[in-house]
Amino acid sequence: MAVLQTKPRLSEAEYLVIERAAAYKSEFFDGEMFAMAGGSLPHSRIATNLAIEIGNRLKGRPCVPFNSDLRLKVEASGLITYPDLSVICGPIEFASGSDDTVSNPTVIVEVLSPSTEAYDRGAKFDNYRRMPSLQEYLLVSQDAPRVEQFIRQSGGDWLLRVVAGLESSIELPSLNISLPLAEVFAGVEFNPSPLRPAAPPRK
Repeated sequence: MAVLQTKPRLSEAEYLVIERAAAYKSEFFDGEMFAMAGGSLPHSRIATNLAIEIGNRLKGRPCVPFNSDLRLKVEASGLITYPDLSVICGPIEFASGSDDTVSNPTVIVEVLSPSTEAYDRGAKFDNYRRMPSLQEYLLVSQDAPRVEQFIRQSGGDWLLRVVAGLESSIELPSLNISLPLAEVFAGVEFNPSPLRPAAPPRK
């Protein structure tokens, strides 16, 4: 009779030892590591544009943008991950027992990819919402000049706003800045996904 072999679970400390020495980034949740895939050229261009545009508007202010090299931890759930972009306002707060994993972003941005879109919209956002510091969550499309913006309300609910079109701008109330979508998507060539998948050929 075969015996089911259970995969040994890692402690957070064990994960961090492996992660700090690794050549690539991995998320950590519930004792498991998950390798993070690299982004496409449009993904990288959009993330870089966002970092530049937000950084320029925040110069001299206590809010600082960080790229995807910054590791975040959701203390309430244990998820450790690397958002495409995060903004921290005021002093950095490190996760318990760490000096290189932070826990207090004000804004988190994820650039959507086909392989991660469902996760970014669902389970990942479920985790992010448990961070008391988080005030805004942005989901940025690669297929069109479109940003979905979730804003935390005073009662704890999240308000969704959708901004689309290169002529539009998105207001980030938690940072008191405005971003023209023409700058966010500068240099990006769009390949829109079809509304519906093509029907299979008839036999």
